[in-house]
Amino acid sequence: MSWLKGQYRRIKNGSFGWHGRYASWQAAQKECGGYSADNILEKVKTATLQVKNGEAVYERDSILFNEIQYSWPFLSALMWAAAQNNGHLNVLDFGGSLGSSYFQNRKFLQSLSQVRWNVVEQENFVACGRQFIQDEKLQFFLTPQDCIQQNGLPDILVTACTLPYLEKPYELLAQLIHLDIPWLIIDNTPFNDRPGDRLTVQKVPPAIYEASYPAWFLDYQKVKEAVREKYTIISEHTNDTTIYLDGRPIPYRGFIAVLKKQLQ
Repeated sequence: MSWLKGQYRRIKNGSFGWHGRYASWQAAQKECGGYSADNILEKVKTATLQVKNGEAVYERDSILFNEIQYSWPFLSALMWAAAQNNGHLNVLDFGGSLGSSYFQNRKFLQSLSQVRWNVVEQENFVACGRQFIQDEKLQFFLTPQDCIQQNGLPDILVTACTLPYLEKPYELLAQLIHLDIPWLIIDNTPFNDRPGDRLTVQKVPPAIYEASYPAWFLDYQKVKEAVREKYTIISEHTNDTTIYLDGRPIPYRGFIAVLKKQLQ
């Protein structure tokens, strides 16, 4: 459920947010109330089209905002990568919804000589993106391999608050890092504030939409160690979103990494 990037700044307690400790993904799923994927997609599509058409400024989690909330470390990494490639930028945005991060940073990306923003998402999001959102810069794919086959190896791999919503996040991360994409950004992700991984159930506030999912709080050090197999982490950062787990504040975090052989 990678389009969820956190609208929980005010939620410290109560029935919404993240709760529990589950031994398996299946056990957590049993505690989830389900959701309407079509209704969620329709809300995201409507909000994204408003942003695309200039009728709204910024969208996240299907919620519209009056001003853009930038992740400056994320944007800096995009522009840094482009600066080393003659102003060209080819992005693989894994779990990128209908292009939220692209539209968030579109004002800056327009200054580049060439931009390809490739979103890899679930089938229903890809079909919607291709029908209503896609253009010559923003495209949608079912797999990273499809993206690479059509548009070549990306300059930069982005995953923003996607790993927590995957049943087997470390397996997916291993697959992604072995694509040998020169740059990697993990951004805007809540990690466990205790050693080890923790599996919870997330209940979304109805103001966004009615849904509940299994959601990981991954071990930050473990994720970094997985990435370090092929990458050098050059910068770490904290985002401006904070959520609460067992009443404790959990800031969203991320890091920027470069493929080791790029540095040789």
